[in-house]
Amino acid sequence: MVSALVCTAVIAWLAQMLLGGWQIRKFNRAFEQLCQQGSVGVGRSAGRFKPRTIIALAFDEQQNVSGSLIMKGVTIFAEPRSLPQLHGLNRQTIKPNVIFPRDLNCQNALSLALELKPS
Repeated sequence: MVSALVCTAVIAWLAQMLLGGWQIRKFNRAFEQLCQQGSVGVGRSAGRFKPRTIIALAFDEQQNVSGSLIMKGVTIFAEPRSLPQLHGLNRQTIKPNVIFPRDLNCQNALSLALELKPS
Protein backbone atom coordinates (compact mmCIF):
# COMPACT_ATOMS: atom_id res chain seq x y z
CA MET A 1 0.00 0.00 0.00
CA VAL A 2 2.72 2.46 0.97
CA SER A 3 4.85 1.65 -2.06
CA ALA A 4 1.85 2.23 -4.38
CA LEU A 5 1.28 5.62 -2.75
CA VAL A 6 4.95 6.56 -3.11
CA CYS A 7 4.96 5.38 -6.72
CA THR A 8 1.87 7.47 -7.49
CA ALA A 9 3.46 10.54 -5.88
CA VAL A 10 6.66 10.09 -7.91
CA ILE A 11 4.70 9.71 -11.16
CA ALA A 12 2.65 12.84 -10.37
CA TRP A 13 5.83 14.78 -9.56
CA LEU A 14 7.49 13.71 -12.83
CA ALA A 15 4.35 14.63 -14.80
CA GLN A 16 4.34 18.05 -13.09
CA MET A 17 7.96 18.62 -14.10
CA LEU A 18 7.41 17.55 -17.71
CA LEU A 19 4.26 19.62 -18.17
CA GLY A 20 5.86 22.60 -16.41
CA GLY A 21 8.79 22.45 -18.84
CA TRP A 22 6.34 22.28 -21.74
CA GLN A 23 4.56 25.41 -20.43
CA ILE A 24 7.84 27.29 -20.02
CA ARG A 25 8.89 26.43 -23.58
CA LYS A 26 5.57 27.70 -24.96
CA PHE A 27 5.92 30.94 -23.00
CA ASN A 28 9.55 31.42 -24.08
CA ARG A 29 8.62 30.99 -27.76
CA ALA A 30 5.79 33.53 -27.48
CA PHE A 31 8.06 35.92 -25.56
CA GLU A 32 10.83 35.61 -28.15
CA GLN A 33 8.39 36.55 -30.92
CA LEU A 34 7.21 39.50 -28.83
CA CYS A 35 10.78 40.74 -28.30
CA GLN A 36 11.21 40.98 -32.08
CA GLN A 37 8.41 43.59 -32.22
CA GLY A 38 10.16 46.31 -30.19
CA SER A 39 11.12 47.16 -26.63
CA VAL A 40 9.34 44.95 -24.12
CA GLY A 41 7.90 45.58 -20.67
CA VAL A 42 7.02 42.65 -18.43
CA GLY A 43 4.81 42.63 -15.35
CA ARG A 44 3.88 39.88 -12.93
CA SER A 45 1.25 39.99 -10.25
CA ALA A 46 2.37 39.22 -6.72
CA GLY A 47 0.93 36.68 -4.39
CA ARG A 48 1.95 33.40 -2.92
CA PHE A 49 -1.33 31.52 -2.71
CA LYS A 50 -3.37 32.99 -5.56
CA PRO A 51 -3.13 32.60 -9.33
CA ARG A 52 -0.37 34.69 -10.86
CA THR A 53 -0.65 36.76 -13.99
CA ILE A 54 2.18 37.64 -16.37
CA ILE A 55 1.71 40.38 -18.96
CA ALA A 56 4.33 41.37 -21.53
CA LEU A 57 3.94 44.30 -23.92
CA ALA A 58 6.05 45.22 -26.95
CA PHE A 59 6.29 48.92 -27.83
CA ASP A 60 7.28 50.51 -31.14
CA GLU A 61 9.31 53.72 -31.53
CA GLN A 62 6.25 55.91 -30.82
CA GLN A 63 5.54 53.95 -27.59
CA ASN A 64 2.43 52.33 -29.06
CA VAL A 65 1.70 48.70 -28.18
CA SER A 66 2.76 46.56 -31.13
CA GLY A 67 2.31 43.18 -29.47
CA SER A 68 1.22 41.63 -26.20
CA LEU A 69 0.84 38.43 -24.28
CA ILE A 70 -0.86 37.42 -21.08
CA MET A 71 -0.53 34.20 -19.17
CA LYS A 72 -2.74 33.62 -16.18
CA GLY A 73 -4.06 30.66 -14.35
CA VAL A 74 -3.51 28.20 -11.56
CA THR A 75 -2.50 25.11 -13.49
CA ILE A 76 0.31 24.17 -15.81
CA PHE A 77 -2.20 24.24 -18.66
CA ALA A 78 -2.29 28.07 -18.73
CA GLU A 79 -1.16 29.28 -22.16
CA PRO A 80 0.16 32.63 -23.39
CA ARG A 81 -2.54 34.59 -25.23
CA SER A 82 -2.60 37.97 -26.95
CA LEU A 83 -4.35 41.09 -25.63
CA PRO A 84 -5.66 42.64 -28.88
CA GLN A 85 -7.57 45.38 -27.02
CA LEU A 86 -4.19 46.96 -26.16
CA HIS A 87 -2.66 46.89 -29.66
CA GLY A 88 -2.16 50.36 -31.08
CA LEU A 89 -2.68 52.17 -27.75
CA ASN A 90 0.01 54.55 -26.54
CA ARG A 91 1.86 53.55 -23.39
CA GLN A 92 1.01 56.85 -21.66
CA THR A 93 -2.73 56.51 -22.24
CA ILE A 94 -3.24 52.95 -20.96
CA LYS A 95 -5.10 52.83 -17.64
CA PRO A 96 -4.90 49.35 -16.06
CA ASN A 97 -8.06 49.87 -13.97
CA VAL A 98 -10.01 50.69 -17.16
CA ILE A 99 -8.63 47.74 -19.16
CA PHE A 100 -9.19 45.25 -16.31
CA PRO A 101 -11.86 46.79 -14.05
CA ARG A 102 -12.52 43.63 -12.00
CA ASP A 103 -9.14 41.88 -12.00
CA LEU A 104 -6.55 43.26 -9.55
CA ASN A 105 -3.91 40.71 -10.59
CA CYS A 106 -4.12 41.87 -14.22
CA GLN A 107 -4.12 45.51 -13.15
CA ASN A 108 -0.91 45.03 -11.14
CA ALA A 109 0.82 43.05 -13.89
CA LEU A 110 -0.18 45.61 -16.54
CA SER A 111 1.06 48.50 -14.39
CA LEU A 112 4.44 46.82 -14.06
CA ALA A 113 4.61 46.00 -17.78
CA LEU A 114 4.03 49.68 -18.62
CA GLU A 115 7.15 50.66 -16.67
CA LEU A 116 9.95 50.02 -19.15
CA LYS A 117 13.29 49.30 -17.54
CA PRO A 118 16.30 51.15 -18.98
CA SER A 119 18.58 48.83 -20.92
